[in-house]
Amino acid sequence: MPKLNTFLPSALALGALLLGVGAANAAAPVNDFPTVDRVLYVQECMRAHPGSNFEMTNKCSCALDALARSVKYKDYVTMGTIVKAMSIGGERGGAIRDVPSYEPEVKRYKALQTKAEQGCFLGAADAK
Repeated sequence: MPKLNTFLPSALALGALLLGVGAANAAAPVNDFPTVDRVLYVQECMRAHPGSNFEMTNKCSCALDALARSVKYKDYVTMGTIVKAMSIGGERGGAIRDVPSYEPEVKRYKALQTKAEQGCFLGAADAK
């Protein structure tokens, strides 16, 4: 039977190591998107891609997860705000549409969104 005083230090060292690994993994969030923004994105996606609620909830959640892995929340908000503001009609929307420096953000957002949707099997074939 092993002596307790030789086994205990090894067990404590192993426990400390495992706690350290767990803490490191817990401290590194996968993304920084708030829950409410995740829900809003999935709802908008489901409106854009009609179909089975269960299927579209999963596909749209997948797309949001892909976006969240590709871009920080702050950048997502900036790009999304510009894209949505460009759809405002008239003079107010023109104030956004006529800013050339916004074009790269619009292109980046649309490219990220397209890549995420394709990777999660969202597309024209889903629209019924």
